[in-house]
Amino acid sequence: METILLIEDDPVMLRGLKDNFTFIGHRVLTASDGERGLELATNSQPDLIVLDIMLPKINGYEICRLLRQQGIDTPIIILSARGQESEVVLGLNLGADEYVAKPFSIKELLARAEAILRRRRDPAEMLIPFGNCVLDMTARRLTRDGEEIKLSPKELELLYFLARKPNHAFSRDEIFNKVWGYENRVTSRSIDRFITTLRQKIEPDPHNPQHLLTIREFGYKFVT
Repeated sequence: METILLIEDDPVMLRGLKDNFTFIGHRVLTASDGERGLELATNSQPDLIVLDIMLPKINGYEICRLLRQQGIDTPIIILSARGQESEVVLGLNLGADEYVAKPFSIKELLARAEAILRRRRDPAEMLIPFGNCVLDMTARRLTRDGEEIKLSPKELELLYFLARKPNHAFSRDEIFNKVWGYENRVTSRSIDRFITTLRQKIEPDPHNPQHLLTIREFGYKFVT
């Protein structure tokens, strides 16, 4: 039984989240302010933290920063009504693993949580070698011949989403929903630009890609 720590100051949402995570078989700890949440996150060793941003006493961003500063690598899903790209990038740069915007689908949140827990159970899923590169999602970095290739948080997420299912063709809609589900302003053209940038960083010849392949009038797939 894995332990989920919920840090949320809205009592109705906190109860709903607790009921849903308990129903699918998890032990649940709760905190309604940032100070108590940080204490539980530090001392209770949860397997996953679901963290609101706007909290009394200590906000969610600061909790993220302090936990990572202490070397605590517990996965964190941020919940926030702030869906602007700058807010999302800030949360991910501070060490969050996922960012889910309010209002959200509880089914989507549970699915994201289970995916994180599944990867935590099997660390091999977090390490993907291809060509002369290695994508290491535990360290959140990509290396080529041992040298780090700088990727933005969203480039990293996009590459991991595609690479963890090699040879699987994903439509642009699937990519949008899974990688940019919180951001309504992202278009298929935006996804194409991200793919182009990734190709420039990982492909030996970006104009003749070996790994990030286009499926015409559909989407993309990753080939190892």
